[in-house]
Amino acid sequence: MRLDRLLANSGLGTRSTVRDKISHGSVMVNGAVVKDSSFHVKETDSITIDGVEINCQTKLYYLFDKPDGVLTAMEDKRLPCVADYIPDELKSKKLSPVGRLDYHTSGLLIITNDGELSHRLQSPKYEVPKIYLVTYRGLPWTSDEITTVASGFQIRDKGYSEDIAPAELKVIDESSDEFSHAYLTLREGKTHEVRRIFAHFNKEVVELRRIDLAGIRISEDTDSCGAIRPLTADELNILLEATGLKQSSL
Repeated sequence: MRLDRLLANSGLGTRSTVRDKISHGSVMVNGAVVKDSSFHVKETDSITIDGVEINCQTKLYYLFDKPDGVLTAMEDKRLPCVADYIPDELKSKKLSPVGRLDYHTSGLLIITNDGELSHRLQSPKYEVPKIYLVTYRGLPWTSDEITTVASGFQIRDKGYSEDIAPAELKVIDESSDEFSHAYLTLREGKTHEVRRIFAHFNKEVVELRRIDLAGIRISEDTDSCGAIRPLTADELNILLEATGLKQSSL
């Protein structure tokens, strides 16, 4: 396949955009700079743009830093949603977000058209870890409370008992009169789970940001909110390993 066609089909820009990058020497194939857009390549070739290895496949994988106040959906007539941040050239690629981040939760969201990977990342069977940076107010955590979170417990905030799986809570700093901060690592994905856990222990979450998924980590600050980019080859491999998939199966 032509180099420019492969890059465009992989969602890395329009045909004219990728041709411009190729002509300016930004693209390398198997370690060599290629300036000819018609150069023949395979999906298995190692291709980099500006030194970053690119996954050139029909299945696409993106990392989106979701802002607070954005709905995790591909269409909504009332509220800002994830689709508003996807470039026009990717709108026809059947991309969708993996799982959900609450409307008022920012941070790492994978967007892909790989249905099997999406399913496995969301399945409790694979226990894919997700780390949240939690800003909250309330009394300091006790050692017994932290142990309870680590052991798993039952919650009854909806009128019936529901199991909350073991999670790891790491307090960063605490204050009785100002905001406190902690990391919470989950391996399941119940609706509003972080907020419900904190509320169970009489603590109010005032800001929530997912900063890590399966070892892929983003900045803790919100400066990059709204940014979307392709996953690197290393990042994709992290997700494949976490879910038991192999590159050859894609």
